[in-house]
Amino acid sequence: MSENLLRNSAVCRQCGDAIESKHRHDFVTCACGKISIDGGLDYVKVCVEEDFADYICTCVIEGVNNES
Repeated sequence: MSENLLRNSAVCRQCGDAIESKHRHDFVTCACGKISIDGGLDYVKVCVEEDFADYICTCVIEGVNNES
């Protein structure tokens, strides 16, 4: 089964902001500026501030078990 990206999103645990990139080159940053996400449904790119990794990837990919 092929994998298709259905949602490109993340939640910042610092500020609680849920962000989503909806189209290619849609670079979205959370309110506190600690994380950004890019790529829409074409690719997933997550950028985090140096020494910060406290975020939840909430991307949905068809064909992948998103529970793990």
